Amino acid sequence: MNNILNEIGIENYIFLSTILFSIGVFGVLYRRNAIIVFMSIEIMLNAVNLLFVAFSTYHQDAQGQIFVFFSMAVAAAEVAVGLAILVSIFRNLGSIDINKLKNLKG
Repeated sequence: MNNILNEIGIENYIFLSTILFSIGVFGVLYRRNAIIVFMSIEIMLNAVNLLFVAFSTYHQDAQGQIFVFFSMAVAAAEVAVGLAILVSIFRNLGSIDINKLKNLKG
């Protein structure tokens, strides 16, 4: 049985994960829309999860894949709570611009 990782190579997974993580960092640092920032954080999380699965397959150990499973479950809960907070902020302020959120400091 030929492993897919042997055909593609671990380097390509590392390269793809680096690109995804860089796109996520760029989105967090340079965008002002809270939904875009939220999606960028999710892209960064998925880049890390991709590396976990790739290295788990490379070392033929399922612990990395199990960690990714629980990480994705926590991320799904985080998305639900985060979107509920954003909807609440939009109802109160009429915008989800990050610059307007600085006015919420008490």
